[in-house]
This record gives sequence, C-alpha cells and structure tokens, in this order.
Amino acid sequence: MNTHPWHSHLLAGHWYSHLPAELQSSLLGMSRVRRLVPGHRLFQRGDPPCGMYAVLEGAVRIGAVNEQGKEALLSVVEAPHWFGEICLFDGQPRTHDAVSVGQCTLLHLPQAPLMAFLQEHPVYWRDIARLMSHKLRLTFINLEHLSLMPAPVRVANRLLMIAEGYGEIEPARRVLQLPQEQLALMLSLSRQTTNQILKDLQAQGIVQLAYGEIEILDIERLRALTTI
Repeated sequence: MNTHPWHSHLLAGHWYSHLPAELQSSLLGMSRVRRLVPGHRLFQRGDPPCGMYAVLEGAVRIGAVNEQGKEALLSVVEAPHWFGEICLFDGQPRTHDAVSVGQCTLLHLPQAPLMAFLQEHPVYWRDIARLMSHKLRLTFINLEHLSLMPAPVRVANRLLMIAEGYGEIEPARRVLQLPQEQLALMLSLSRQTTNQILKDLQAQGIVQLAYGEIEILDIERLRALTTI
C-alpha cells in the first residue's frame, strides 16, 4: 500500500490511476512538493527542461505573452492534472509560460532523475506517451472547434472540458473557478461576446454566474449544446 501523503489525491486523476503500481510509487519516490505564491512564474517559454509537474492544490495558467503584451491562454490546469512532459521527449526548451493562480501546491518530478528512471525502465515510456497523446488529441479537437464551430458551441465545449478536467476527473466539477476574461482568452473571443453567451446560458438555467466563478446547473443540457 502506498503511504505517500498525496497518493490518494492523485488517484482521482484518470492518467495516474491507470498507471502500474510500480510506476506510481516510483514517480512519487523521486518527487518533491512545491508551494507557490500567487502569480509565481514556474517556468517561461525558452527555459530549459525541468521535469514534470502535477497540480495538487490550486491552479496553473499555461500560455504566452507576445512583445506587444497580448496574451494567449491555452488552459488553466487544476488538480490532479499533470503537465510538462513534452520536454522529456525532445529535450527542447519550454514551449509556454506556466504561472500559478492563487496559492498553488505542485508535485515536481525533476528532469534528471526522471530521465534516468525511464532510461532504466524503458517500458514506462509508453505511459508517459499516453499523457502527451491525450493532450494532442484535445489540441486537435480545440483547433477544429476554433475553425468550424460557432462561438456558443465553442463556449459550451470548453466549459464541459474544464468541468471534466480535460478528461482527467469523473464526475465532472460543478463549480468552475473561471473568470470570464480567462475563458474568452482560451477561445480567442472578445470578453463581450463571451459574457453575452454566458448570460444566455444563465437565462436558460444551464449555468449560474458569479464573480470569478461559473456554476454548471445542468451538465446534460450543456453537453447537448456541444453537438449542435
């Protein structure tokens, strides 16, 4: 039985819970807990690889800001989401910025011991690849939605994905700590358009809006909107 204090917490996530028991224990054995203050930049685009992370408490923004100060927000990851695995495969610099949202607790698997472990146990590379391939699938889906779907469907899809932890948790979250500005950035929509769509969903009794928060009242009706 694994006695690591965060083991049961991580089992709530689909990826970790389906790993072989030996791999679960090995990952926890080489990890350390990091606690971040609000707005702490964990790493930024161009930084050298530093390993993998799991969100234990709080959230992390994944995105980038160009020279003109315009932000591209890819996602806001919450517990028990894992991230940072791309650099394990290519050894290249970080592709995006990672910044803590509020108080945040992470599990950090440093690059060197993790690479040494995978070198010694290459059979586990497939498990790491499954984590990355799942995110690649989501990226393709989001690109398709961005190109083909009307704005209301894109909003409904992203709310559902966030509620389900991007496929990591079940049952889905009911309350999303998600400011409307962040949702708009993720979808490349204006804040005004996003606000109007959310107000329409609220009028239909599908969601309830509050400051910095979106509560899903009827997830099945929200899911139905994503198939339009």
